[in-house]
Amino acid sequence: MAESQVDGVPITLFVDNLDGLVTPAGDGPVRGPAMARLEHHAPAAIAVSGRWIVAAGSREEVRRRVRVDQATTVAATRAADDAALVAATEHHLAAMLRHGTLTAEVKSGYGLDRDTEVRSLRAAEHAGQTQPVEVVTTFLGAHTTPAEYDDGDAYLDYLVAEVLPAVTPHAKAADIFVERGGFSVDQARRYLAECARAGLALRIHGDQFSEIGAIPLAIELGARSVDHLEATGPEGVQLLAESGVAAVLLPVSSLFLRRPYPPARALIDAGAIVALATDFNPGSAFCESLPLAMNLACAQMGLAPAEALVACTVNAAHVIGRGDQLGRLRPGYQADVLLLHAPDWRYLAYHLAGDHIVLRIKAGKPLDSWPSKERR
Repeated sequence: MAESQVDGVPITLFVDNLDGLVTPAGDGPVRGPAMARLEHHAPAAIAVSGRWIVAAGSREEVRRRVRVDQATTVAATRAADDAALVAATEHHLAAMLRHGTLTAEVKSGYGLDRDTEVRSLRAAEHAGQTQPVEVVTTFLGAHTTPAEYDDGDAYLDYLVAEVLPAVTPHAKAADIFVERGGFSVDQARRYLAECARAGLALRIHGDQFSEIGAIPLAIELGARSVDHLEATGPEGVQLLAESGVAAVLLPVSSLFLRRPYPPARALIDAGAIVALATDFNPGSAFCESLPLAMNLACAQMGLAPAEALVACTVNAAHVIGRGDQLGRLRPGYQADVLLLHAPDWRYLAYHLAGDHIVLRIKAGKPLDSWPSKERR
């Protein structure tokens, strides 16, 4: 991350999104009844410079004092020209194709300004026309509040007034991060209502670190999905099971961040629509392999191989609005087919980082040479 500061002092460590912080009250040694007094802040954050704390306590107060300059990915995305954005997108889509992905949702969200968000989505559209993986675009400008804005409300006002009209021709859906450190339920409600009026399908990132109401909001607004759900409890599981909102599980993110895995088994047993994705991004899930996500879903979250296959095919297609065209090998569906060289199809999930795909067929067109006899 580029340099961040508190009152001019550079920050070397910033611990955010804490449920609470507890520390002894007062100064110096503590005597008598004062020993029972503690400072308690919830939610909380801590900023460190070198070996010393420079700010700690209420998250709102600490973040008000912290000046966080742009993270390196946002700065690099803004600096990249159109050709570089297209090349990067094509590179990662090619990696996804090698692992068997034939349709990919590509989200913006690392520009956080009008021009870069538009250029990112246009680059994704262009890449979708120049290589075989089919691309569905989602506008995630409400990923976080950039440093040039003092608060989330001002940034969302800017997105609605300046960015949304420009990106709408290039996106099928809009997404927002509903989380402590992201955007509140009230902010997301107002913003997503504007996105819906612009004709975009609705998505929500939610319950990654805490439950602050993302699932009820998704149900209220008729969102297509809630992504993450690592912090979802039994009530949230039941709400999703009784709704048409899909639960998109991202086990690679849990692995990268050493976070709890989503309650996948509970969601499936309760009857929720469960989808599975890589969550490929440079910050928390740098992985293009859907079979690896399937393996984690089975080995760490308790899914059966059949459930993992359904979650990353027809249920994932449902999330992007293509459930009646993609995700099944059946008459009337698009001919997207993977041919495996394996004793059982379940090797796709079972063999960690295995290489079993010998032929990819996209929309009826083989993308590889027909496998030799010994590879069939």
